Amino acid sequence: MEQEMPEFALNVNGRHHVVNVQANTPLLWVLRDQLSLTGTKYSCGIGLCGSCTVLVDNEPVRSCTTRIDQVTEGGITTIEGIGATDPHRVQNAWEEERVSQCGYCQPGQIISAVALLKRNPNPSDAEIDDAMRHNLCRCGTYLRIRRAIRRAAREG
Repeated sequence: MEQEMPEFALNVNGRHHVVNVQANTPLLWVLRDQLSLTGTKYSCGIGLCGSCTVLVDNEPVRSCTTRIDQVTEGGITTIEGIGATDPHRVQNAWEEERVSQCGYCQPGQIISAVALLKRNPNPSDAEIDDAMRHNLCRCGTYLRIRRAIRRAAREG
């Protein structure tokens, strides 16, 4: 006999969704497999690299280790929701500073940068480094990332 899956109501990028998944399903797989929001990337699977970062109630969280039953109350923002109608100033700064190389980590990096600038509109280099320390970039564009965040802060 097949067990019925629970229903979860989510607000993702300002849109209401209802999904039927097990309560322990990682948010990452709900976003990618149920909602077809594939901008959020899978990499390490244990919350260490930051590629899967999304905002839940404007706070950055690792969607690979966040269970769906932990986020049903809050609003979720993915990279698809950042600058959905017009590019966000962080996205513009990313392009102007030529941050991306392979691009794989960029959705998580941008989400974390947006969260930082919401909390602190004019961060110091040390504050930028601290806020971004859990987002790994295998291409090593950390100096460009910092410059892009400083540029976005100035343009804010």
